[in-house]
Amino acid sequence: MSFSFTDPKPNNEPSFSFTEPADVEEQLQAIADMAHEILRLVAALRRQINN
Repeated sequence: MSFSFTDPKPNNEPSFSFTEPADVEEQLQAIADMAHEILRLVAALRRQINN
């Protein structure tokens, strides 16, 4: 399963869609995985800024 960002909504918030059918549990796991990766990247960026 993969996802892609779509055109921003009228309130300028980006949305995303899954490119393959998946059940809710798989979608929630994918979102959780994305969140963990974002947090990891933010932590790495903070370390670079603070050095």
